Amino acid sequence: MTPLHKVIIKKDTSINPIWIMRQAGRYLPEFREIRKLNPNFINLCLNENLSSEITLQPIRRFDLDAAIIFSDILMLPYGLNQKVEFEKGFGPKLGKVNIDEMSKLDEVDFVQKIYPVYKAIKKVSTNDLIKDKNTIGFVGAPWTLLVYIINQQSPKKNLKKDFYKDDFLINRLLLILEKFLKIHIKNQIDNGANVIQIFDSWAGLLEEKDLPNYIYSPTLNLVNFVKSLNIPVICFPREIKNYKEFCEIVKPDAVGIDYNIDPKKILKDIKIPVQGGLDPKILLSDKETLKKEATKYLNIFRNHPYIFNLGHGVLPETDPNMFDYLVNTVKDYQ
Repeated sequence: MTPLHKVIIKKDTSINPIWIMRQAGRYLPEFREIRKLNPNFINLCLNENLSSEITLQPIRRFDLDAAIIFSDILMLPYGLNQKVEFEKGFGPKLGKVNIDEMSKLDEVDFVQKIYPVYKAIKKVSTNDLIKDKNTIGFVGAPWTLLVYIINQQSPKKNLKKDFYKDDFLINRLLLILEKFLKIHIKNQIDNGANVIQIFDSWAGLLEEKDLPNYIYSPTLNLVNFVKSLNIPVICFPREIKNYKEFCEIVKPDAVGIDYNIDPKKILKDIKIPVQGGLDPKILLSDKETLKKEATKYLNIFRNHPYIFNLGHGVLPETDPNMFDYLVNTVKDYQ
């Protein structure tokens, strides 16, 4: 059994496996080399040879316990034929929503459009470097994808003024998203993903009254679906106000926490395995600070099933030597 599975399934507290969100990415010089020659981000995600190679880059360098496929949550709207492009210095830009076209989309056409993602997962999961490690597949949560699809760009804290005006559109989209997210998850698992993470990057935008409709109910449906396939599921409802309620209702196998939440409160409130929490900016400090802050999390969760991770993705300006130091700090922790 892999270290991640031991913690998530067996609730083992004797180990602290480590993987890092965005571990395959811009802080690595070998990634930047590939990126320079492949400026179109979507095309890069759809190149199974390059995306699998990028996924394995951090595994070659560091003693990590899992590979997370190099892809993007916006491959889903892309598969639904919404225009998706990434503009340097701006981020994702999405085209207009054609709800009728999305409603009529055939499952075969959707899978075909993003099939290289699944081929990349197959390549990674069968690679010798991944023996005794996990291959993590992932999706965006329905709410976060809804935000991108309707907003047509990253909200950064502001949704379009008329975001909620078309109830009919929102409800149709949520049904479409649930259907195709399940297809996307199943294909990742069929090709070797043995943990699924659900990223709800914009959970923090919602008021408490809207959580049942937009987060609890749609995410619970996905969590139950992943569980029905006998694969553990980690939810990362970033900046949600009430992690305790989220875990009690959605019941993921493990929950990822962001760096704005007090880990001691999480320890008190949450019974399931916990992942993450460390502020990625700590990796930009010095070794002494990094060791102190990482050890703080390890000490707090010493007797609780815990997977070490950051409270958000690794920053592009991170020094790979600091990343290595963090991994070794976690591995050497007694």
